[in-house]
Amino acid sequence: MKKPDLAPPAHLKTGGKKLWQEVTAKYELEAHHLRLLESACGCWDRVTEARAALRKDGAFVPDRFGQLKEHPAAKAERDNKILLMRLVRELGLDLTTDEAPRARRY
Repeated sequence: MKKPDLAPPAHLKTGGKKLWQEVTAKYELEAHHLRLLESACGCWDRVTEARAALRKDGAFVPDRFGQLKEHPAAKAERDNKILLMRLVRELGLDLTTDEAPRARRY
């Protein structure tokens, strides 16, 4: 079987690429795990973008009537955190048992 390319996908931003590199340096992942990792890294990028918008605009913004409502980025941050946690759990990165992907041996 051909060894998968471990370079981070080009579409990922700095945070997603860093997460990719940290995980692929520590774990031996199969091709289907790399797809899940790519999704997890994309989620991390979206969480980071949402946080930046929230820092800039605040957690609440006025609607067209001047009433405060939750910033749309708050939902994006929350949804992507949940998905990220699920993907990390699916990959077994939060486990220390034999079910987790094997750590690289040097």
